[in-house]
Amino acid sequence: MTASPFLSLPGAVPAEGVDSVAGPGHYGNPIVEQRHLERGTAIVDLSDRGIVTVTGPDRLSWLHSMASQSLARLRPGDSAEALFLDASGRIEHVVHAVDDGETAWLIVEGSDAAPLASFLDRMRFMLRVEVADRSGEFGVLGAMAASALDAAVPAASPAGVALDWIDPWSTRIPGTHRYARDAGHPASDWHFIERIVARDALAEAAAAVRAGRVEVAGSLAAEALRIAAWRPRLATEVDERSLPHELDWLQSAVDLGKGCYKGQETVAKVLNLGRPPRRLVLLHLDGSDTVLPAPGDEVIGERVRPEPAPGEAPERRVVGHITSSAMHHELGPVALAVIKRQVPAELPLIVESHGTDVAAAQVEIVPADAASAIDVPRLPRLGARP
Repeated sequence: MTASPFLSLPGAVPAEGVDSVAGPGHYGNPIVEQRHLERGTAIVDLSDRGIVTVTGPDRLSWLHSMASQSLARLRPGDSAEALFLDASGRIEHVVHAVDDGETAWLIVEGSDAAPLASFLDRMRFMLRVEVADRSGEFGVLGAMAASALDAAVPAASPAGVALDWIDPWSTRIPGTHRYARDAGHPASDWHFIERIVARDALAEAAAAVRAGRVEVAGSLAAEALRIAAWRPRLATEVDERSLPHELDWLQSAVDLGKGCYKGQETVAKVLNLGRPPRRLVLLHLDGSDTVLPAPGDEVIGERVRPEPAPGEAPERRVVGHITSSAMHHELGPVALAVIKRQVPAELPLIVESHGTDVAAAQVEIVPADAASAIDVPRLPRLGARP
């Protein structure tokens, strides 16, 4: 993939970590860039994202049969988020889908474009569909407002329908389930749009920034706002064991009234009869040591015995790991972490990072007491007396 034209803008610093193949991580002041992005006056370069297309008259019904989301009746211009799961219900692929009446356009993480295209191609059988990885032809720009994107470059529209994917995270979609409590949920502040553009139009968007027609933000700004919105991402929050329930992804990417897709049995069983084995939390981090934990850093739980011996140190156990972290312009240092379900909400946590213990206050996203959706009565044991 060729270097992004946004790297030629004044102050551009290349991104690191999962976005290291993208454009700039920032342009000199990530905090100010967050405010511009949040205000809806800035765009962010997402040219590292991949684009997979599915064409043919059977495309939507075919995708519908394999995905967690209902896609069969997706109208031209509508947006949807869908997961592709393995037989055990674990997340394998995440797609941001928009259809233009002729083609289903799937925005994915750049590293997942080739694997997804290969998987879909193997599943075609005799259906009238064609799959293509078109990441080399098209790129993606992001913003919190369509007006910022319009000031930079129009969306690609090969069939006359603008290819803008509108994130459904802030919308309560019928047929979905949210574990997080509605009170104080920050999803209402997240109105992200991903615009598909021809890859050669990225230079036009960079020129609009240089001409002062629109402001620009780096990937660090977008990540900080995403973390604050409790928004999961395949490249950061998902590992080989991840279930949608653990990341509260049922609220935007799973239609619970839909069946007959791989992994659906596990989705229904965990929701209706069980509990997520792990859970996503937001951590407010102590910033006094100016240490920002990195993805993969261990989250430690400290527990003091009821009657500790004199001088006995608290018991320390690894209870999870950091998935994403950022310096937020209002919240300060924050992180998303996946921890064990049974970790009490009030348990003091510590993140071990760069040889330093960083104190962390937990905000529940998927609650520790998340219960099954169906209350199955327990039968008394044989011979037991009331």
